[in-house]
Amino acid sequence: MRLAYRYDPSTLVAAALLLALTVSVSPPTRATPLEYPPAEKTGVVESHFGTPVADPYRWLEDLDSSATQTFVQAQSRLADHYLGSLRGRPALRERLARLFSFDRFGTPFHAGSQYFYTHNSGLQNQSVLYRTDRLSGHPTVSFDPNALSSDGHLAVVGYVPSHSGEWLAYGVSVSGSDWTEWHIRQTITGRELPEVIRYTKYYAPVFSKDDLGLYYSAFKAPVSGTELEAQDIDNAVYYHRLGTDAAMDAKVFDQPGHSDWQYEPHLSDDGRWLVIAAGEGEVGDKGVENIYAIDTSSPQPLATQVIFDGFRAAYVWVGSDQGELYFVTTNEAPNGQVVAIDPTATAGHRERHVIPEGEDAIAITEKSAAIVDHRLIVKSLHDAHSQVSIYNLDGTLHQIIALPGVGTVHGFDGQSQDTESFYTFTDLITPPTVYHYDMKTGRSTVFKSPRVAFNRAELEEHQVFYASKDGTRIPMLLAYKKDLKQNGKNPVLLYAYGGFGIPTLPLFNAAHIAWLEKGGIYAMANIRGGGEYGDAWHRQAIREHKQIVFDDFIAAGEWLINQHYTTTAKLAIEGRSNGGLLVGACITQRPDLYSAAIAQVGVMDMLRFDRFGQGAGWTGDYGSPQEPAEFQSLLAYSPVHNVKLGQRYPATLIVTGDHDTRVMPMHSFKFAAAMQAAQSASAPILLMIEKSSGHGGGPTVTQAIDQAADIYSFLIENLGMNAAHGSPKRPLVPTALAAH
Repeated sequence: MRLAYRYDPSTLVAAALLLALTVSVSPPTRATPLEYPPAEKTGVVESHFGTPVADPYRWLEDLDSSATQTFVQAQSRLADHYLGSLRGRPALRERLARLFSFDRFGTPFHAGSQYFYTHNSGLQNQSVLYRTDRLSGHPTVSFDPNALSSDGHLAVVGYVPSHSGEWLAYGVSVSGSDWTEWHIRQTITGRELPEVIRYTKYYAPVFSKDDLGLYYSAFKAPVSGTELEAQDIDNAVYYHRLGTDAAMDAKVFDQPGHSDWQYEPHLSDDGRWLVIAAGEGEVGDKGVENIYAIDTSSPQPLATQVIFDGFRAAYVWVGSDQGELYFVTTNEAPNGQVVAIDPTATAGHRERHVIPEGEDAIAITEKSAAIVDHRLIVKSLHDAHSQVSIYNLDGTLHQIIALPGVGTVHGFDGQSQDTESFYTFTDLITPPTVYHYDMKTGRSTVFKSPRVAFNRAELEEHQVFYASKDGTRIPMLLAYKKDLKQNGKNPVLLYAYGGFGIPTLPLFNAAHIAWLEKGGIYAMANIRGGGEYGDAWHRQAIREHKQIVFDDFIAAGEWLINQHYTTTAKLAIEGRSNGGLLVGACITQRPDLYSAAIAQVGVMDMLRFDRFGQGAGWTGDYGSPQEPAEFQSLLAYSPVHNVKLGQRYPATLIVTGDHDTRVMPMHSFKFAAAMQAAQSASAPILLMIEKSSGHGGGPTVTQAIDQAADIYSFLIENLGMNAAHGSPKRPLVPTALAAH
């Protein structure tokens, strides 16, 4: 199963005030090693299938213990002091603030007679939701999430309108946590209903067709104080009737005996069929589902039909039309195909193949297809960029949509009766531009276009291909200033993800522009494990074959050096989440290849990842440490377990969020403690704990700017990019005071 709503990286940002320093630390230089806070090593050793494995920092798993809190506070003081004292950080942050200060528009959605879209005027911490009854009309504020909290720790992570547009459900996360509370308000009057739907994660609710209630997926309430450690178990689908106590909501669907399964609800356009995608803990949200359909028009108890079972392949909900339910599936089609199901037909006559598998993959990790104007809009990938085609419901090709360029498209949503849709186009150096698409004429017109404070004509991007260790051809996208010389002296920031069938596609990030302006190259490698070339590309690099992911990434760095773009002294790597694991594995396997590394919210302990949060659902990609053969492959690359004493490691910034419920912060805590104890070089190993921040980073623009200033200042310092040395150190005062 896939997350139904995600944080938008272009609007995520963040920074709480720096802590006042209580220890004295030498100013950062490459020549003077840092004195790291002490971290006790305990004698914990466990036998795994006869193999003894030490876990000296097991105590850091207890996030609330006084020892862990002392460790966290000391690490925060060290990181805050180092990062706050870096030369050029004030000027860089000022430049980042200018780059982030541009109009950002969300892709519009339609309900009843109303259009809705989000807009951020520049440096607002959260985008404001607007509504209008016609696209050319003057919009009015429908909801301003900035009013929820003065510091932005209450962040809206999703909107769901009712079918008539009268009601709007909005999800609120506290400090970036995946735990989400859904509130309901009347769109015209702004009246808030008193009830709150709690204990949801990942999946958005859906309104019933009559607008009298909504269906939602929720977990068992965690014990207070254990929200970060709590496993994702006992999920079920409930129905909430508007105006009633949410604690009394009726359970609509679950599967007894399968406490690790999770459920994502959808509703057919006619409101008859409640379609539920189920993922089990063994495979979680990693590419296979069961599909169930509940006939909401039937008398109680509701009749449930099994549409697809056995967890054989991916089945991604597309929509419905004229009684049929449409899905993108990888069943017997690794690149994806579209099938239609008639749930009222007899067994053996339900399924109709609509669009066969093609050479290009349909991205199955997002809303890759929709039914609009009684036609199928399908988004596919060609060499890691977007293509969009329109098909008739009999599967014949109607039109290939001409896009503004080679980049990434989001949107093209809608209902079967709609005659228009919207999409957003972007690439590494093109700010997101929103287009209106007329289904009748086939024309795209610009709806909203931002202006950003840089000259795009001075930059360029192009795609290259390189050979991995086994000879596989891997695409990689490069962005840099047009006057760049291929002389082996350029700073490079190399990024990848490589997991869970998620394709890495070009997206605009204002912080990258500041990096390019400094003379840096931004490189994005489309390594295996992702979904750029379909399910086969993903499954080549999972479980016991996970090392392929690291080999692909290492080969990208070697190619950049061999082609004289850079050298080891100028090469940095970055990754988030599964990409944080990627960075951790690569710097422990090839510490000689890199000069700096940014490991954000990474999965670093591969022998205990399945015990916390959503971890049990990751075994489909990683394998299970409870299985002998898979344990050996996990141990072979687990970053925490492959740190070697006395090794010279690159400068490494390890980043985690104090409210990350998806990848428990203990992963970063353990890795930082091990790396600091092992480091024999003067290059710093820092643990940055972001306050009021979750897995997607801090929820505000201010936080995003501050995080970017920290990361890029760290890279500039440790790649030797500062033109002048010996600049005076900044006063050690909180940033709020320094701003005045």
